[in-house]
Amino acid sequence: MPGSAMSYHPMFRDAPGSVSFKKLRKRLLRQTREAIDSYAMVDTDAQRRPRWLVALSGGKDSYGMLALLLDLQWRGLLPVDLLACNLDQGQPNFPKHVLPEFLEANGVAHRIEYRDTYSIVTDKLPETSTYCSLCSRLRRGHLYRIAREEGCEALVLGHHREDILETFFMNLFHGGRLEAMPPKLVNDEGDLLVLRPLALCAEDDLAKFAEALRFPIIPCDLCGSQDGLQRNAMKAMIADIERRMPGRKDAMIRALANTRPSHLLDTKLFDFAGLSLKTDPTPE
Repeated sequence: MPGSAMSYHPMFRDAPGSVSFKKLRKRLLRQTREAIDSYAMVDTDAQRRPRWLVALSGGKDSYGMLALLLDLQWRGLLPVDLLACNLDQGQPNFPKHVLPEFLEANGVAHRIEYRDTYSIVTDKLPETSTYCSLCSRLRRGHLYRIAREEGCEALVLGHHREDILETFFMNLFHGGRLEAMPPKLVNDEGDLLVLRPLALCAEDDLAKFAEALRFPIIPCDLCGSQDGLQRNAMKAMIADIERRMPGRKDAMIRALANTRPSHLLDTKLFDFAGLSLKTDPTPE
């Protein structure tokens, strides 16, 4: 902890000493802290110290999120208790030992829970279907339950900048609505927050961060091939735009935080009927 003999969290014990890694770490920490502060993720007026359930899948993004939150906590910049949680969903060949061993070796408080949602998904959907949507809904329900059981006020997810942009374009092209992933929301029941502190972080930076810290990555292909997803098409489109016009990802994520309702077409969002011309008062 801050003030102890160690000047870093154990997860960073073997971190590279290179200038490039230090810059990467500093950038990710700054962006994570900016999202936490900008979207008021921590209630500074709370009567008790908040507790967050950090969803850990074993992928690069959730590992990176956990490391960054622990780093901020270690530096005294995140007054929150963290509980890492992995939901083992019963996928074939899932390496059950990897996450518990990693978390124990790094002194991270955690809970591992087994729920065979894989069998439910494969029973309800044909083999040619994409499992991700139903799998995600089932996983989210269990994570909400665990958060309540553990006295957590928030479920924290590792969605990054590209996830948000891909969701925006999926809703634009296929859903006919302007909607992305909010950095902070309240669940339908109204008793839990859902937080995305990596909202401003680039996926490529998180990949480099995970590689540098040598996280034991668990692949997300245990359910079989999931090619042809709409999200993959959006990812490819956004990557192509960025190649052709560097910096567009940053511009697009800024645009989502800089909307002008009067310049859109939503009559529920702006009172177009109330617009009228300014006229001079009738002369007496």
